[in-house]
Amino acid sequence: MARPSFRKPALFNPFESRQAERSEVFQAVRQFLIMGLAALVVVTTPVAFWIWSEAEHHALENSQLATENLAQNVVAPLLDEAVLSGDPAGIARLDERLRPWVGERSVFEIRLWDSDGRMVYSDDEKLIGQKFDLPHDALEVLAGKPVKATLEVQTDEVQAEGVNSGELVEVYVPVTAPNGERLAFEAYYDDDAVRQEQAAVLLDMVPPFLLALGVLQLAQLLPAVRLARRIQAYEAGRTRLLHRAIEASELERQRIARDLHDEVIQDLSGLSYVLESEELHRPVGQRRLFSEARRILQDNVRNLRAMTSELYPPDLNRLGLSGALARLGDPLEERGISLTLDLPPTCDLDRDRAALFYRVAREALANTAKHSKATKAELRLRQVGKHSEIRISDDGCGFDQSLGSPEGHFGLRIMRDTIGEAGGSVQVLSVPGKGTTVIARFGAGTEADHTDDVQRSAAPGVPQPVR
Repeated sequence: MARPSFRKPALFNPFESRQAERSEVFQAVRQFLIMGLAALVVVTTPVAFWIWSEAEHHALENSQLATENLAQNVVAPLLDEAVLSGDPAGIARLDERLRPWVGERSVFEIRLWDSDGRMVYSDDEKLIGQKFDLPHDALEVLAGKPVKATLEVQTDEVQAEGVNSGELVEVYVPVTAPNGERLAFEAYYDDDAVRQEQAAVLLDMVPPFLLALGVLQLAQLLPAVRLARRIQAYEAGRTRLLHRAIEASELERQRIARDLHDEVIQDLSGLSYVLESEELHRPVGQRRLFSEARRILQDNVRNLRAMTSELYPPDLNRLGLSGALARLGDPLEERGISLTLDLPPTCDLDRDRAALFYRVAREALANTAKHSKATKAELRLRQVGKHSEIRISDDGCGFDQSLGSPEGHFGLRIMRDTIGEAGGSVQVLSVPGKGTTVIARFGAGTEADHTDDVQRSAAPGVPQPVR
């Protein structure tokens, strides 16, 4: 009588576990740094725009103050009757005082308006003495209302040469002549000074701001690393416990199978020989009874041998998962069920996951043989990258999933929990009269990602899988 081959389960490799732990912690830290960098960009971008805007506002206020000083301290004392009446001597005296401001101090244009729209003074001599419609800001200034400096592409009301030369700072301030007459003083400045001040403020404020955020990021990094290590240690411990549980299950199955083979099966086989001998020596009338008892005993021995094979799977390390799965078709053929196999030549799965896949397939095909009344079954194994899947389907009687899994599928419910603890998933889909499909997965993707694929593979009308 052939003795089944028992082997020691694969040992847990702590070196590989530590490598995986370091790799996952590194990935977690890298993800934290990437998210922190993204948050840094998200935070600093609006802050930079705010600093840029505030610097522009500050520069425009400085231009406003400089124009007010020019109007009150330089222009106002020279606004005598000669200047107000347009006397060339008075205009020349005012022009002499203001010329150094034009060009040398980035002032593009200077104008002085009276309330009638007459150009009292301009650095463009052709405009002096002419009347125009007063600009809106000039009217506001003459009415005593405050007008803020603006930085924009200016549209000059009098179309003076040199003013429409791009983006300029425009300032209107009031100025009062010695005789009490109120005038509007208008000046245009180059935008370079504003931009330079903006850049200076930005360069002064952004580095310490970025430094503070960087220090905050580093301060959060150390607790994040510790947390990642704690979580990884928990996951590693959970993985080790699962691995030991699988090993313990394998050892227990091995012990039960060995005890059955070495003790119960051997004793029952010997008893079968004894009954056969007694049958030959008994009177003819008693031989039928001994023959029936021997037949029942031999059937039980065959069932126990089948249970021994089911309790302990073949050597997956020697045969490989595909080779071991190929052997599952023999019990089905004895019941008249043809099994179609779609297996890759090699499957890169670790020993634990291969064993779990094998158990799912064995349990599903055992249910097919015992309960489905099927004539055909299919077993398909696929592996793409880190994603692996085994799918077992039949054309049997099926069952109503709304009533829960039938009693014969209790083993699959246990496998679903076990594979779930190992990071995989098991789905059972069935419709009365249209067969049953069992799918187990490991690796990238979730059950939801494959729902459409499952529904396409199952018979029409198959409901959503019962978790």
